[in-house]
Amino acid sequence: MKDLDNIIQENRSEFDSFEPSDGHFKRFEQKLKELNKKKKTFTIGYMLKAAVVAILVVLSGLWVYDNFEPRTNNGIALSEISPEYGEVEMYYTHLVNQKYSEINQCETLDSTQKGMLMYELGEMDSIYTNLKKDLRTNPNDERVINAMIQHYQLKVEVMNQILQQLQQAQNINKQKSENYESTEI
Repeated sequence: MKDLDNIIQENRSEFDSFEPSDGHFKRFEQKLKELNKKKKTFTIGYMLKAAVVAILVVLSGLWVYDNFEPRTNNGIALSEISPEYGEVEMYYTHLVNQKYSEINQCETLDSTQKGMLMYELGEMDSIYTNLKKDLRTNPNDERVINAMIQHYQLKVEVMNQILQQLQQAQNINKQKSENYESTEI
């Protein structure tokens, strides 16, 4: 580097002998101003692109939060209120699951009928989910707790009625097949 400095110092007169042409500095300033103007201006296109990117980021963040975050607004279960309510909830949950399995084992229903029946029973579960949310906001409200217990009782009662009707239909089908077999002989 020192060699280069020495060369420049020794040959300074040769470097200084050339002058830029007339108007060089004005043209240079003009080019600098144009470059600065281009850098500072924002066009509507850039603004729209930035807005679209921001919206996509926000929407994807909301989607990820909605689909992958554990739900905290599902409410609380009766077992979180007291152990006694937990036992009641466990008893009815076991009973309801037992009724579900009995309905699934029923041979008189085809798959579409079972699907419709399960959908309707699922609708009853959405009511229970709303009650759980209400219980989260009012954990000591006896009305909500009683409504949850009554919901279980009602669901078991409805499922028992469904099973009775399915049993009656099965008996009628059995009698028809027995009568048909006896008339063939």
